[in-house]
Amino acid sequence: MIYYAVPMFLFKKKYLLFFVSTIPLILIAALVTSEIGPQPPAHLPRLEIGGPPKNLPSRFFVNLLILSISCVSAVLLETFIYAQQNEKAIAFAKAELMESELKFLKMQINPHFLFNALNNIYALSVINSEKTQESISTLSEMLRYVIYDCEQPKVPLKKELNYIINYIELFKLKSSKNFNISFTKNVIDENVIVAPMLFIPYIENAFKHSGIEKGRDNFISISLTQSEKKIEFIVENSNLSSQSPTDTQGGIGLPNVQKRLEILYPNKHILEISRLNVFKVYLKLFIE
Repeated sequence: MIYYAVPMFLFKKKYLLFFVSTIPLILIAALVTSEIGPQPPAHLPRLEIGGPPKNLPSRFFVNLLILSISCVSAVLLETFIYAQQNEKAIAFAKAELMESELKFLKMQINPHFLFNALNNIYALSVINSEKTQESISTLSEMLRYVIYDCEQPKVPLKKELNYIINYIELFKLKSSKNFNISFTKNVIDENVIVAPMLFIPYIENAFKHSGIEKGRDNFISISLTQSEKKIEFIVENSNLSSQSPTDTQGGIGLPNVQKRLEILYPNKHILEISRLNVFKVYLKLFIE
């Protein structure tokens, strides 16, 4: 009865029903076992030394105590099993939710990247047909990464670096201007594993809001440093846009990127964003 009453009443916080259904059964069981069990002898032998024997506890109360202890033990065991199963169910549900959110964020990243790339190639085709071929080759390499490699939960850092380099080169191809864009990297091990498409949204944000095509004083500075246990990524750009650099119009939005970081690197990342005359993103990942 306990194994039915605990999940049916106790776990559903129906405490009154639980006690009403269990206490009478314990009392009845104690009474029945005291009546049908072997009885002690009617007269106990008198001891030679000392006075008469003290009154022995009633058989009913002894059985009641034993049954009560057994009942409490069964409740504790059932509660422990329920807690373990509930914890596993919650962990599984969280994992399913995280996977769904990650897939949703990836679905936002890929079309946005393709839209930007096609815009660049279209602008380039009007200016220089030879460079168009080069840009299509670069785009195909980037698409392979986005469509196939990014399906994996983790990728080598070198693939992320190649993607960033291709992104910058593809942008530079659409004009003969010398853009004030710098990208520096100091990487010990390019085979270290990271989640894909973590850095490019911040770079896209810099290209969108820096006004890089409008003046020589506008700039974009990107750096990535990797040591044994961490990766430090910094993006700085002139901030001339009238819109907030975190706007989601036409892009995936920095809040979505931050959400993805919280899912992929919980308590293993530091993200700092400053918005003065220069917009700066500082991201530190703690890697294994």
